[in-house]
Amino acid sequence: MAKARAKNPAYFGHPPDVVEGQWFKGHAELHAARVHRHYGAGISGTAKDGVDSIVLSGGYVDDVYGDTEIIYTGEGGLDRSARRLVADQTMDSSGNAGLLLNQALGYPVRVIRGLGIKRQKATKGYEYCGLYRVADHWMTIGKDGFRICQFQLLKLGPGEEAQPRPVDPVEGETTSFEDQARRLVAREERIRDSKVVADVKEMYDNACQICGTRLVVSPAGNAYSEAAHIHALGKPHNGPDKKWNVLCLCPNCHVLFDRGALQLTDDFDVIDGLTQKFVRALHRKKEHQLRVECVRQHRERWANRGDESAVAEEADADSNNGQVELPL
Repeated sequence: MAKARAKNPAYFGHPPDVVEGQWFKGHAELHAARVHRHYGAGISGTAKDGVDSIVLSGGYVDDVYGDTEIIYTGEGGLDRSARRLVADQTMDSSGNAGLLLNQALGYPVRVIRGLGIKRQKATKGYEYCGLYRVADHWMTIGKDGFRICQFQLLKLGPGEEAQPRPVDPVEGETTSFEDQARRLVAREERIRDSKVVADVKEMYDNACQICGTRLVVSPAGNAYSEAAHIHALGKPHNGPDKKWNVLCLCPNCHVLFDRGALQLTDDFDVIDGLTQKFVRALHRKKEHQLRVECVRQHRERWANRGDESAVAEEADADSNNGQVELPL
């Protein structure tokens, strides 16, 4: 393996004797021309070296492919036979961490676009699209209901160079990339516990607004609950941290809501996000005036789940036809 690596080491920039728009029949030709070094893989690179090229092949339903801007879903969690995600992605996988390194150190990425994509395969060859920079990144819940890592790639113009961009900048502080990446993951995973969250939990005495469960965790009767932002906080959603955007939920309902398996109607009824069937009315205090625009934004996130995902979900449905069961 080391010998093969020495013959074809990572490099950043345009491939020699290749022009933008050039067509290639398949991965063998991309590899031979040193456009994409990792034969058959979507990401060429590692956490140690960075990523020098990626291939866009329609593998993830959350990808958005534009000419000058690409929203690229990282690697991991994909069941290729079912053509859908079956597990959460993480930023510490080799390719995803490599793209973080590109952003931090300003390494450009060669982008190759698959043509005639059918069932996640290019049927009409590949086109070299030029160099892009990793401008931003975030973690969110994808249309398949699992956590995904996404990267914003912006096209570099003629003579333009990618510039280093710390993945988690802190004013007045200089840290290694590894420390920045650790802080990033901690920031993405941490549970927000603002005064807004505390007030909503107190309003419902830590009882779930969907199923009514109150999880008592101490002899004194203290209970545990979680806050769910209807319009999600953070990139790419950037929802507000306001009481009218927060629900008090139990952990089970929180997971189902965050992943689109439970949704709300404009009348604040709870519906099964997979079947669109009524589950129950949301428990709502008179003073808790939720905003319908937040509810609509949450539903919109799941409105365009791909036909392939819907077929797979239907095939996987259990004896209750895939409906979400909640405690009575």
